[in-house]
Order: sequence, then structure tokens, then C-alpha cells
Amino acid sequence: MKYKIIPTFLVLLLLLTTSCTKEFTLLAPHSERNVENFYKTSTDMEVAVNGIYDALQSGGTYGNTAAIATGGTGGYWMLTEMRSDNTDQGGDISGLAAQVAVLNQFAEDASNEFTLGAWVGSYLGIARANIVLSNIGDVAMDQVLKDQYIGEALFLRSLFYYNLALLFGNIPMPLTATVSIDEKLPQFPAADVFNQITDDLVDAVSKLPAISIAASGGRATKGAAQTLLAKVYLETGAKASAATVLNSLISSGVYQLLSDYGDIWGPGNANNDESIFEVQFQSGGFGEGSGYANSFSPSSDLVGGGPTGGRNRPTTDLMDAYEDGDLRFLASMDTVYVDAAGATNDARYIKKYLSMPFGDYDADDNFIVFRYADALLMLAEADGSYSPINQVRNRAGLADVTNFADLGYPSFDAFVLHERRMELTFENHRWYDLLRSGTALDVMRAHITAEGYAPPVADQMLFPIPQREVDLGLTQ
Repeated sequence: MKYKIIPTFLVLLLLLTTSCTKEFTLLAPHSERNVENFYKTSTDMEVAVNGIYDALQSGGTYGNTAAIATGGTGGYWMLTEMRSDNTDQGGDISGLAAQVAVLNQFAEDASNEFTLGAWVGSYLGIARANIVLSNIGDVAMDQVLKDQYIGEALFLRSLFYYNLALLFGNIPMPLTATVSIDEKLPQFPAADVFNQITDDLVDAVSKLPAISIAASGGRATKGAAQTLLAKVYLETGAKASAATVLNSLISSGVYQLLSDYGDIWGPGNANNDESIFEVQFQSGGFGEGSGYANSFSPSSDLVGGGPTGGRNRPTTDLMDAYEDGDLRFLASMDTVYVDAAGATNDARYIKKYLSMPFGDYDADDNFIVFRYADALLMLAEADGSYSPINQVRNRAGLADVTNFADLGYPSFDAFVLHERRMELTFENHRWYDLLRSGTALDVMRAHITAEGYAPPVADQMLFPIPQREVDLGLTQ
């Protein structure tokens, strides 16, 4: 499913997000005249829920648009993967590209357009989820389908809030549709946000179907809600609760590791048996395609002659961290490419999202948010077991490990952190893993110093709340 929105509703959503200018998060009132007769039938609610999914494709969240090449809205990958020691902004740091480079260098300020893009894109999805949750209770429809839509809305809202809380810290947390553009929204610390997410996800788990993402048509399932719930439990230190949820997911038999790591990636492998939740994209000139191939490619020869950005470039630090014989290296990245003339060129670049786009920034590559290997490695983190790690390592062509010290790691937690980095690289997990482990400041001070930039300080483990929001009264 590619979450296409019925044109009339697309117009309605455009009105919802442009009708007011001074609210904190673009949460337009649901009492506008143009929505008075909507949200009345099951079809209305299906369209409204699809609108939440559409926000996942926003340039500020999991989307990626042509504007990236010249300073567009970016996406979570800029604030997570590129913030970490996994990738940098690429070779170009001049002109508009400087707005990208400062994110990698911990030198951004509150006026950075990419942090604003993530803020606005996330709250757009939250606003749409709140509209669904505030209206669906009065709609006469099949109860099983109603529960599913409620579960999807709760999961998607939780996913947006999870990212916002980790990126910005204390944030507004509206849980109902906004009814006034003058409504001033209180801020909540991240701990309160995680508590709310936990409650919502427990509810979502009880309502969503226990089926694969392929069987769901790309919609959120019980497994997706369980995976995010486990992440939140780990974030809050509730390891036993995380292990319980993960064991339930694993024992369901819905998901499995693919035998070949390379078979996870590419348009032909979308929604495979290892995937738990992924953002759906579809090329073809519909405005539904993804732009990762163009943005991350170092050469137009790799994307059919289209524009490229060379962004999200793997760091040498990351490449040096792989063990000899790790099959994931060349399935994830490369250091050379062959141009149209047949010449070999040196360049570090990501291969996971490389495909031949239909047009500029219009490819079929989905973005995998959660997959089974992530769940296995979280279980190891939660209960201290080696078996889940070794399942992942064996698939990568590596031997079992029974003692973290054998590979030179000072603790089991440090070993798990390394294994997550190798398995999940370029999937937006590394920065959150560093934060959760309490090692982000030390790791990034060492990395940024080695890169030749001023090392970050503790306050920079959060991004600055956008200046537009500060001017309206938010604080950090």
C-alpha cells in the first residue's frame, strides 16, 4: 500500500496545515467549516488514517525530496544517522549545503531549516492522528476495523512522539484535535512523553492484527507496535518488560531473518519476511517516490543520469569497525563505483537505498523503520543473552561469540552497541542507541575531534527547538 490520499481530502489537509500562522505545531482547528461534514463514515476514517501514513513521507520525517540537493526539508536521517559517528554530510559543505554540514558538526542553531522540518513534519502526523482519535469514537462502523484504525493512529502518533522526544527533549504533547489556533500547548519532559507512548502502544498492541507487513498491505501491525514499545521500555530502563514484549513478538513466528542480508534491500524486496514496519514509497511521477537514491549517490552514473547529493556518506570510522569477512559491509556500502565511461572512481557511499529512480528523487525504495534483526538485538540488550546476537552474526558470516571480552569489549552492553551498529547501519538507529547507552557524548567528542571540529558539549545531545517555536513561547 502506498497511502495515496483521495484528492478532496488532500485539499482538506492542505487547508488544515496552512490556515493559521501563529500556532506552535501547525495544529489547525478541526472545527473549520470544511471538515464539519467529514469523519462520519468508515470510508472517511480510512482516508483520514491514510493521511497519517502520508505524513511519514514528509520531507522532515522519513521522506526525502528533490529540495535536499539545495537545502530542502531533510528528514530524520539527517538528525540521527548523520548526527552519529556513522555518516557525514559528504564532501560539499558550501553554500546551502552548510545547513546540512552543521548538523554533522554539532554547530547548528535554532534557525536551522532541517530541525524545523523534522519538527513540523512530525507534528503534522500527530495532528492527523489526533483528528482520527478525536472523531472515530462516534463513527458507526465494524468494531474490529475501528479498533484497527485506532491502533494504527496510536502507533503512528507514538512513532512521531518517540522521535521528537529523543531529538528535542521537552516538547508539546497534544493528544486531542486542536480546536483553537490560540491554544497554548504546555511542554512535557521526555520521560512524560515516553509514559504516554507506553500506554498508547499497549493499547495499540491489543488492537492491531498479528500479521506480516506484506499481509497488512504495508499498514502497521501488532509487531510494529510491539517493537516500538520494546524500544520505549529500553529507553526507560524497563528491561524485563522489553524482554517480555520481544519474546512475544519472536514467538509469534510472523517474522524471520532472511538468509542473505543483501536480500533485505531494494524495491524488489519491499515488505519482506524480516521487515516489521517500513514507510511505503512508489515512483511514477505521483509525488509518492523516495529520494534516497539521488540524495545518497556520489555520482549521476549510479542513478540514471539524475541529480545527486553525495549525502549521508559513510565515515571511515564506521568502515574500520567491521570485522574481516563481515558480509554486511558490501551489502550496505562501497568505496568505489564504475562510471558510464567504465572508469573506476573512489567514493564512500551507501548502497542500501541505491536503485534506478523513475525520475529525479522518485524511486521505489521503501524505508525500513523496524525489522526482525533489530528485535533480536534488543532482546539481547534486555536479557543479556548471546543467542539472538549470534543469529544475526551468523547470517553476516561471522562466528558465534560467548564472551564479550573475546572481541575486546569492556562490557556486554558495549558489545551489543557494536553489534547494533554493524547490523543496523544507515537505518536511523545509531544516534538513539548512543543516547540510550549513555555513551553519546563521549563517543561523539572523540569522533568529532578526530574529524577536526570543535567537540560537542552535553547540552548538544538535544537539538535546539526551532526558533519559530521559541519566539512563540516554547523553552528548552
